[in-house]
Amino acid sequence: MKAINKLWILVLLLTVPAMAFASEAGVHLDKAPVDLKNTASLQRGAILFASRCLACHSASYMRYNRLLDIGMTEGQIKKDLELPEDSKLSSTMQAVMDANSAKLAFGIAPPDLSVIARSRSADWLYTYMRTFYVDNNRSSGWNNTTFPDVGMPFVLADLQGKQVLRVENKKGHEIKKLVLESLGSMCTAGYSMCTAGYDATIADLTNYLVFMSDPSKMVRYDLGYIVLGFLFVLLVLVYALKKEVWKDIR
Repeated sequence: MKAINKLWILVLLLTVPAMAFASEAGVHLDKAPVDLKNTASLQRGAILFASRCLACHSASYMRYNRLLDIGMTEGQIKKDLELPEDSKLSSTMQAVMDANSAKLAFGIAPPDLSVIARSRSADWLYTYMRTFYVDNNRSSGWNNTTFPDVGMPFVLADLQGKQVLRVENKKGHEIKKLVLESLGSMCTAGYSMCTAGYDATIADLTNYLVFMSDPSKMVRYDLGYIVLGFLFVLLVLVYALKKEVWKDIR
């Protein structure tokens, strides 16, 4: 009997992570248009990240000189990311606000975003940044359908505009819908969410966050193709050598 009880406990412990994953997976996630070969998109995402995200969040595993890999020059990095003239490109991306001040302001220290795309996924980030809505019951004034009761204020509201959450009851089922109440600089009237302009901006930001989480990914891919090509040539040569050695053997 004790052995059976221990077995059930083990099964329950193993299923807890799966249950947690399933609950998060219940949120509908839009597909993020990630393209790590699109250097223009990566550069726009890096500039947006530096201007909007680095105020509170750090990326302590990312150095500014890694932006050279996406086609930016040292002058562009310093100018477009508004770095001080005496700053070193070898330094890591640190938040403007220190962790203690951020914790006092938001109730929790903003997480480091170096590998957020690997821990959350690109689809989650892409959906999250497009599903903020006004919530006067929250101290920040904002809430999010992808991450309910999030402590982060919506720092891109001037771009997207203000969304409100409408709940409709259809045949006994509650249907939640985000409706754009006031327009941002990248939105136009007559569209219930956000226009392609804001979606494209968030796609750029998501693209950069994916790159930042693994800057050497595309380099590994390129090396992988070279290695596979070398192995194919080697296979042909080895096969030719085998035929030459065995041709007189019956």
